[in-house]
Amino acid sequence: MKVAIRDAYGEALVKLGERNEKVVVFEADVGSSSKSILFGRRYPQRYFNFGIAEFGMATAAAGMASEGFIPFINTFSTFMSTRCLDTINNIICHDRLNIKLCGAYSGISDSYDGATHHCSFDLAVMRAMTNMMVLSPCDALETEECVNAAAEHEGPVYLRLSRAALPVITDSGDPFRLGKARLLADGKDVAIMATGSTVCRALEAAELLKKSGCSARVVDIHTIQPIDSKMIRDCAESCRALLTVEEHGITGGLGTAVSEILTENGYPIRLKKMGLPEQTVSGGYEQLMTLYHLDGKSIAEEALKMLEQSDC
Repeated sequence: MKVAIRDAYGEALVKLGERNEKVVVFEADVGSSSKSILFGRRYPQRYFNFGIAEFGMATAAAGMASEGFIPFINTFSTFMSTRCLDTINNIICHDRLNIKLCGAYSGISDSYDGATHHCSFDLAVMRAMTNMMVLSPCDALETEECVNAAAEHEGPVYLRLSRAALPVITDSGDPFRLGKARLLADGKDVAIMATGSTVCRALEAAELLKKSGCSARVVDIHTIQPIDSKMIRDCAESCRALLTVEEHGITGGLGTAVSEILTENGYPIRLKKMGLPEQTVSGGYEQLMTLYHLDGKSIAEEALKMLEQSDC
């Protein structure tokens, strides 16, 4: 079963609003797209549409947070990490305000709108901000868990949200913990560390690799900042090669975060980063994911190449 991440997000906001009257939702005229409009329909007195004025929205949220409210502010990820950035850097993060930045339509999930609406740099931007926690859920269940965890965390959180419908692959029986990655499949040959929409594709790759006689460990890294360094070290010590996969550029995102941990701890292991190119084009979402080699088959093929080069 596939569930659109944006739908899961909107429904999670509504549930959160019922439990916590301090939650307010700000919108930059994309409520129908981000599905934050669901909160607005239920709680119109706590829902504010600023129009196409992202900077003003972020600044107003700072004022509300200073008065004890918990603002969830919404716009497309490409605009959140550019138009709002001055306020995010100088006010929200510097003063560690309790604001949740919800970047909708991340990566290439707004596929047909083309490069201006694609976002391959937001993880790099947000993980570099002081005091910022960065979350990237992989399915509907984890999206709700991230929304709840963000609300409970005191301080700024960036929540990276896809537009896409994705299969539910996590289990409510596996407790969600901020900063702790989830092990979805175990293996000893290659560790595939993925985030967001690429986690389900990493699992597909693991099944294909199994047919080739290779065992793949699949790790869901839902918290990019602070990242689970212990899990990364465990993978480096237990597997022969590491592969990171993300619907984001390979500069500054998950792959970079993983490589930093490996370098700092002196692990001499082969690492390959898979992600989006610097320039993307318009097209169907699944077509683009295949074009940029972020489908299960391409991930499996890259893993096999690494294993051959590592004499596995």
